[in-house]
Amino acid sequence: MMRRRFSLLGLFAVLVLVAAACGGGGGGTTGAGGTTGGGAECGSGSISLMGIWVATEQQSIQAVIDGFNEQCPDVTVKYNPAGDNLVTVLATAVQGGNPPDLATIAQPATVGEYVSKGALKPIDFAAAVVKENYSADLVKQGTFDGKLYGFFFKGANKSTVWYNVPVFQDAGVEPPKTWDEFLAAAKTIKASGVPAYSIGGADGWTLTDLFENIYIRQAGPEKYDQLATHEIPWTDQSVKDALTTMGQVLGDTDNIAGGTQGALQTDFATSVTNAFADPPKAAMVIEADFVAGEIVNSTKAKPETGFNVFDFPSINDSPPAVVGAGDMVVMFKDSPAAQAFVNYLATPEAAEIWVKRGGFSSPNKNVPADAYPDAILRSTATALASAETFRFDLSDLQPSAFGGTVGQGEFKLFQDFLANPSDVDGIAQKLEDAAAKAYKG
Repeated sequence: MMRRRFSLLGLFAVLVLVAAACGGGGGGTTGAGGTTGGGAECGSGSISLMGIWVATEQQSIQAVIDGFNEQCPDVTVKYNPAGDNLVTVLATAVQGGNPPDLATIAQPATVGEYVSKGALKPIDFAAAVVKENYSADLVKQGTFDGKLYGFFFKGANKSTVWYNVPVFQDAGVEPPKTWDEFLAAAKTIKASGVPAYSIGGADGWTLTDLFENIYIRQAGPEKYDQLATHEIPWTDQSVKDALTTMGQVLGDTDNIAGGTQGALQTDFATSVTNAFADPPKAAMVIEADFVAGEIVNSTKAKPETGFNVFDFPSINDSPPAVVGAGDMVVMFKDSPAAQAFVNYLATPEAAEIWVKRGGFSSPNKNVPADAYPDAILRSTATALASAETFRFDLSDLQPSAFGGTVGQGEFKLFQDFLANPSDVDGIAQKLEDAAAKAYKG
């Protein structure tokens, strides 16, 4: 999931957002406004787009819209920022019978629910441009019942490890490429006087991300898919093997900033500042590419000289794989104007506008690498876009009661595992019990 800090809006604010979402009209008519990059006619009229992006990100999506209007001047796109309450605001609009024309949704499971209810329109008209610009695994994520319903415009690479460059240099270690090298480097760093790991265990989702990266490398993508849909139980030996491997990090208590109890009380943001403060409390954070933003906003560390990144290490010679998240463009109301905008968003030209502004990883494989403003973002974003094996965040593919609710399901049980990483069989059984209950509804 594109994890963000959730804030509660007042009822009035929610109603205002819903009203704004319903104002797009969706009534584009065929016109002679030219064509988009996808080759579709522009149409004309007004359409609405609801998304999570606010503040600086809202300015960036507006820049993308402005680029579209250079090609299709007869279409007005109204962007409605719903912020962290997007899921709730969107659901209210849909239930009220007047959704936006288009929206961006971060959870494939939610997209699937809208598909099953018949609320979404397929975007097969954009299949050619999407397949041209996105990997097969990414196209698969937006395909339901054999039809294309969405694609990822914005992404996040969650298969990254962020490290304190001076600490690594002082310890004399290089960024590891394999799991054995990773564990060996951690021991060497500890011997140099700094704990290797900073773990944000107070946010259970950081622990699910660690498990997912281990599991896809150790069990493989097919097992990952089976676990995501509960075709195999959480008591499967592949899960226990991954938990055992995960325990090699979580069980190294003296090598975790604050130890086990400290990790359980550390949220994601603090886990980042722990590793990049002066003096540092740890050497590295195992988390997604959005760690970079937290480093820049909360510490004085500088890219490349103060912080850098390496890919999550290979386990047992596993091939490269990326676990990620993203915002998927979907369509609630079909019109020539909406189709034109969807086709445009699927082009590298649209993504490149935001890429050049910074703070954006595009899953579009045809966005030029040199469009990214710095080498670090370039490396993580291109790894996301070019990944031959990509899988969406596992917890976001589960029923929310199991995969995405604070204080229960995966979040809570992986925190329990952090507290007692030797209890592999016990946690596997509890995970299975919780999953079985959630899937029964």
